Amino acid sequence: MIRVILPAPLRALARVDGELVLDVDGPATLRSLLDAIEAGYPALRGTIRDRITQHRRPFVRFFACEQDLSHELPDTPLPRSVAGGTEPFMIVGAIAGG
Repeated sequence: MIRVILPAPLRALARVDGELVLDVDGPATLRSLLDAIEAGYPALRGTIRDRITQHRRPFVRFFACEQDLSHELPDTPLPRSVAGGTEPFMIVGAIAGG
């Protein structure tokens, strides 16, 4: 079981309050987690990663265990504490501008 914290706009789009709690098929990787999010919450397809390329959207960042996982490869295993549900996986909307 993996806990996911979404930013408020994505929670509203997915129509959820609080954390998502998901099971992933196979090893717990960035790809399998994002696949599980999109399968369980179809309204989020295309908001976190591009529908065609599957690349992370600009201004969306991934954090877990005080580490930025945004630039990791899709098949990178999630930290053990995230895969075990002890620590949450956070999806954060980055802010840019001046």
